[in-house]
Amino acid sequence: MSAQELIATAKAMVAEGKGLLAMDESTPTCNKRFEKVGIPQTEEARRSYRELIVTTPGLGEFISGVILYDETIRQSRKDGTPFVKLITNAGIIPGIKVDTGAKDMAGHPGEKITEGLDGLGALLAEYSQMGARFAKWRAVITIADGIPSRGCIEANAHALARYAALCQEASLVPIVEPEVLMDGEHPLERCFEVTAEVLRTVFSQLYTQRVALEGMILKPNMVLPGKDCPKQDSVEEVADATVTCLLRAVPAAVPGIAFLSGGQSGELASARLNAMNLRFKTRMPWALTFSFSRAIQQPALEIWKGQQANAAAAQQALYHRARCNSAARLGQYRTKMENNVDSRAS
Repeated sequence: MSAQELIATAKAMVAEGKGLLAMDESTPTCNKRFEKVGIPQTEEARRSYRELIVTTPGLGEFISGVILYDETIRQSRKDGTPFVKLITNAGIIPGIKVDTGAKDMAGHPGEKITEGLDGLGALLAEYSQMGARFAKWRAVITIADGIPSRGCIEANAHALARYAALCQEASLVPIVEPEVLMDGEHPLERCFEVTAEVLRTVFSQLYTQRVALEGMILKPNMVLPGKDCPKQDSVEEVADATVTCLLRAVPAAVPGIAFLSGGQSGELASARLNAMNLRFKTRMPWALTFSFSRAIQQPALEIWKGQQANAAAAQQALYHRARCNSAARLGQYRTKMENNVDSRAS
């Protein structure tokens, strides 16, 4: 892709009324989720579940792109049709997670550094040949006593920027994901402070590594109180804090911001995204949308349980959550939508 094609792809990924579906769980993570609902932890079960997702009727109405895992991008439907072809035929852009995970950071107890830069250029070229048009790299920042440290923030920001530069060189749009985890007892104000510092550092590194901001997507956390914090702020307070933080730290050149769900329930993630778009639509220079995994997938997984007989109902649940998040992207989500599950997918 040329620079203009990169920019066009990035804009298509955050198109009006659409967002991203993250189905890039690593094999161990996917197996853990399967185990919790009694699904066999096998390659065929994972393939079958991902086939259910990518063949959901009408998914392209609300989903602009899907993030795949190395195993998934190489898989096919039972009849032999590659998943990438099914996704593209549905009008959805295929993408790929490329980091190799967050590992303990030497000299920084309690902190993580994401690895995977070695040989990444060749891997990106391979994924591009397979049909991927964007990639994703996740950094993890923990809030606790004395952390995050500057060393951890700077190391992860540098890795994100190097990854993003390699992506654009390989004609792939980079999704840059610096996640400040919601684990802990910290208040919303502490999350605001850390998120702002992380984002400023990330964009400083992106500039240094000559990444074209117009050809990338940011995937941050929402500004939230820790999940064990005694005070859980309202939907409106979270919306105000999050957008204020982003306005201070994210350049207007970025075409879109697609939030991770980070362990939020589907309904709460939708309500918070909706409040942001409802309250700040005219003030935001970038599109504000979703890039959820569990917050879209979990109801479908719990219904499916590995049983083909449950596939249509599971697809209906997936379609419903995608539709709710599409409404939130437009500032049109209402809680009463949760009681009106569309039967389109069945």
